[in-house]
Amino acid sequence: MTLFDEFQWRGMVYDATEGTQEMLAKERVTCYIGFDPTASSLHVGSLLPIMALARLQRFGHSPIALVGGGTGMIGDPSGKSQERTLLTIEEIDVNARGMRTQLERFLDFNATPNAARMMNNADWLRTIGLLEFLRDTGKHFTVNYMMAKESVKRRLGGDEGISFTEFSYLLLQSHDYLHLHRATGCTLQMGGSDQWGNIVAGCDLIRKVEGGKAHGLVLPLVTTSAGTKFGKTEAGTVWLDRTRTSERDFFQFWLNTDDRDAIKYLKFFTWLDRPEIDALEKSLHDDPSARAAQRRLADEVTRTVHGDAALTQVQSDAALRFGGAVSAEALQQVAPSATVSAEKIKAGLANTELVLIAGLAKSKSEAFRLIEQGGITINDVAVSDPRGLVTETQALGNRFKVSKGRRNVAVVEIIADAERGKTK
Repeated sequence: MTLFDEFQWRGMVYDATEGTQEMLAKERVTCYIGFDPTASSLHVGSLLPIMALARLQRFGHSPIALVGGGTGMIGDPSGKSQERTLLTIEEIDVNARGMRTQLERFLDFNATPNAARMMNNADWLRTIGLLEFLRDTGKHFTVNYMMAKESVKRRLGGDEGISFTEFSYLLLQSHDYLHLHRATGCTLQMGGSDQWGNIVAGCDLIRKVEGGKAHGLVLPLVTTSAGTKFGKTEAGTVWLDRTRTSERDFFQFWLNTDDRDAIKYLKFFTWLDRPEIDALEKSLHDDPSARAAQRRLADEVTRTVHGDAALTQVQSDAALRFGGAVSAEALQQVAPSATVSAEKIKAGLANTELVLIAGLAKSKSEAFRLIEQGGITINDVAVSDPRGLVTETQALGNRFKVSKGRRNVAVVEIIADAERGKTK
């Protein structure tokens, strides 16, 4: 199976220039995908192009992750109804530096002979002169050609129009492809389907200037069957950075995948092969309530992005929330939400105070009411007396699982006073 065959069965080919399939079957190529440094972290919307580069590398080809430190100063109009807010050079540079660590989860920057490279188009675009750019790149494109591109036509038909700044973006991306073709021998550019016009323009520029053959392959834009934007939740964007989206929320995002999307996402975002995915598709059809496909999807993507240790922790956390009886071993796998003094527990701690410490109520009166209404459990045992006390004998190991309803769960750890002082 060639890389193109792999992309096809996974549903990752939206379109490709003529000759791309044959080239990937016969040659070892260098390929690039551009990433906008609009934030200090990539998000799940970036995962399909990242996985495309990673699969390309596993097939023996050489990937380049191109950070748009130069083009990011302009902003790509593709898929946008209005002009972006421009970032400062300092903001763009900070964001660009934040991407390398995340990409290392997917790409091997030390492989031989096809090591991944991370490049930044700021290195050549920020130093190029305007007259030089217009003479050497701009002269190869007519205004008619540029206006015929879908990203430009859509903006021209709207109320906002398009500025000359964004209108010139196609020229800058084409220049990137030409530069990488000369510097690295790059003959393939990939991107989302909204990038088709920009990518084809780059192929045309290489042909006109160098007399060379270059290719483009675009991936489908990921959508959800429910009609919502992929990668967005009620809480906002799902980021790859754990400080922006916790591992638990990241895991839950994938676990909550609609049945109609689960197999598509398994093909897009995991390394599972065809027999494994076929088996999960059968399971989804035969017993959808088991959600085996979603569980495997959440496991695989969380492991790839955050590592085995994080996966173990979120699996334990999920088991606490949705599994059977809690155990001391399971509680030890979950990061505590709060701590309580051993001395305080030894003397007996009011149930209401434990609920407060766990962060499940804002006041003692609210905690009192929750317990009175039967809404609180400690270690999965219902608490009925708001005036009752909890002691260390009720702990599982040195921890308590405190729950408000089914989904609001906290783990409270008992620690010695000396340790408690260190954690403040």
